[in-house]
Amino acid sequence: MTAAQPQAGGVALVIVSHSEQLAAGVVELASQMAKDVILRAAGGTDDGRIGTSFDKVNDAVSALRADGYDVAILTDLGSANMTVESVLDFLDDEEETHVRLIDGPLVEGAVAAAVTAQVGGDLEAVAAAGRARELFT
Repeated sequence: MTAAQPQAGGVALVIVSHSEQLAAGVVELASQMAKDVILRAAGGTDDGRIGTSFDKVNDAVSALRADGYDVAILTDLGSANMTVESVLDFLDDEEETHVRLIDGPLVEGAVAAAVTAQVGGDLEAVAAAGRARELFT
């Protein structure tokens, strides 16, 4: 699932989940709050099972970077983090400065990060919003 198609630039989000439907649902929800922000779902395995896919995450990050976006990534579980970290390992030093793995709650973090991107926040501000657990407790 994808959301919005504005001009390139700014911060886009990739939602990584073991469930294709969960990733799509988080994208759908966050898109309602941040209509101009690009969000990409990278959920499930390549063959539609529960799990994560290096290729799905890598393809989403690569496409967004090629379009000129900084990329913030949120995940559902620890092993999804490992998939994202593997993708990050393949980025060169320059590219890596434009991509962040956010350690925060998936749904609330995605909404907060998307809203921050919507109002023009840079990658650091978007990542900080996505991590801000105290906003949700």
